[in-house]
Amino acid sequence: MATSNDLKNGMVLNIEGQLWAVTEFQHVKPGKGAAFVRSKLKNVLTGKVVDKTFNAGVKVETANVDKRDMTYLYNDGDGFVFMDKDTYDQVVLSEAIVGDAVNYLLENQEATVALHEGNPIYVELPASVVLEVTYTEPGLQGDRSSGGTKPATVETGLQIQVPLFLENNTKVRVDTRTGDYLGRVTD
Repeated sequence: MATSNDLKNGMVLNIEGQLWAVTEFQHVKPGKGAAFVRSKLKNVLTGKVVDKTFNAGVKVETANVDKRDMTYLYNDGDGFVFMDKDTYDQVVLSEAIVGDAVNYLLENQEATVALHEGNPIYVELPASVVLEVTYTEPGLQGDRSSGGTKPATVETGLQIQVPLFLENNTKVRVDTRTGDYLGRVTD
């Protein structure tokens, strides 16, 4: 148990039997009245985001979430196989648990798998990953310096917007939270 004053980003709360991760919080002390905590909570299983206000000092139930560093091995058709880096145990996760991370997963990529009471609940990736562009239309001569973008497909099948000058087989850095192009990667 913790109080609403102890909220931090990433903390997982157990509210009415559901797990909610704190994505934002703000302590507010109005001129009149009691202080309160305004927060944004994301449902760990469904991804639904809600705004919730707690009175200051109210007890909230925290969930015990164990985060383990794992390596993504392969997709076997039934699920995604991850290996625990410490124990070498392999875990098969369903596409529902992997969620949007499937768009950024490559074999042998590091990821963090969150477990609640031994059951996997979600997969966390690094803030950005390096992916190779497998297909994009060629840029037109003269469009090299304008700020335009074009669609490109990366090796995981995800389609992103990239600058006009990028060509096939170019490695790019992609934000795993938004799917935005962050820059070209040179070896």
